[in-house]
Amino acid sequence: MWVLILSEMLVFTAFFALYAAQRALNPALFNASQQQLDPVLGGINTLVLLTSGLCVAFAVEAISAQQLRRSRQWLGAAMLLGLVFCALKSIEYADKFAAGLTPETNVFFGFYYGLTAFHFAHVVFGLALLGLVSWRTSTENVETAAAFWHMVDLIWILLYPLIYLLR
Repeated sequence: MWVLILSEMLVFTAFFALYAAQRALNPALFNASQQQLDPVLGGINTLVLLTSGLCVAFAVEAISAQQLRRSRQWLGAAMLLGLVFCALKSIEYADKFAAGLTPETNVFFGFYYGLTAFHFAHVVFGLALLGLVSWRTSTENVETAAAFWHMVDLIWILLYPLIYLLR
């Protein structure tokens, strides 16, 4: 799992560097395009995802204390919040498409959709992983899934300000 996490972090780092380089070439376009995003909705999604990470941390604590049922409950809460994140992101995508903002609109929106969709795919994979370890609950499984889920959190903590806030 650590090899997967580190390789994914390297891929995202490369994408972030490419984004930064493109932003430096055309800051006016990036600033104008960013203003068409909803930083409040992105902020709510940040709180939702970080709260799900807290739930996963509580699941690890519970399984370490041999509280299998409690660990599964925390994993369930984390998965529910992960689904909320996905629902909010889907609503945001639908709003952008309805406004005519697609990946082809300009380079900023190409990055916006590319980076956030790649992260979204990691959330979906993380949800599947959390579901699997809820079924096959053990200390090692929960800790392994938690490591991946926290990587998903970390990526969003970097992605949110980069895409939504930094001007």
